[in-house]
Amino acid sequence: MSAIKIRSIASKDNKAIAEIIRSVLIEMGVPKVGSAYEDKALGMMCETYDHPKSSYYVLEEKGVVIGGGGIAPLENGAPDTCELQKMYFLPTARGRGMGFEMINKCLDFAKEHGYTKCYLETMPYMKAARKLYKKMGFVDLEEPVGDTGHYACEAWMIKDL
Repeated sequence: MSAIKIRSIASKDNKAIAEIIRSVLIEMGVPKVGSAYEDKALGMMCETYDHPKSSYYVLEEKGVVIGGGGIAPLENGAPDTCELQKMYFLPTARGRGMGFEMINKCLDFAKEHGYTKCYLETMPYMKAARKLYKKMGFVDLEEPVGDTGHYACEAWMIKDL
């Protein structure tokens, strides 16, 4: 794992992380409409997360971006609630404990910036991701919170920080 690092996104990473997110969404069979696939932010992730109380991190191995994840205020949610957003890894990055590391990095940022809850949306069939989220203390919700615009996502989770 020493060759892998988590760092803040830079403008030079925008294209790579957009391609990763879209390729993972296609791989997982997520609808292109009503999901992160169609988010305008994908082309400018560095700029999108360059705001107070927001941060996006990339997972880098030997100078190549292989995944990412971020924290931002939950759109139309309570001010103390953030959202774990756009956490996707290429297959080569999975199963190596990096999801755990990325979530911890994001949640540490969230706590440092005064959030007391973290929300996320995913798909019911993304079993490995949901297992990790549950291991990290996220619990299932019966309905979505806030207004992310990702109406295709049908699994919602939250965690007290």
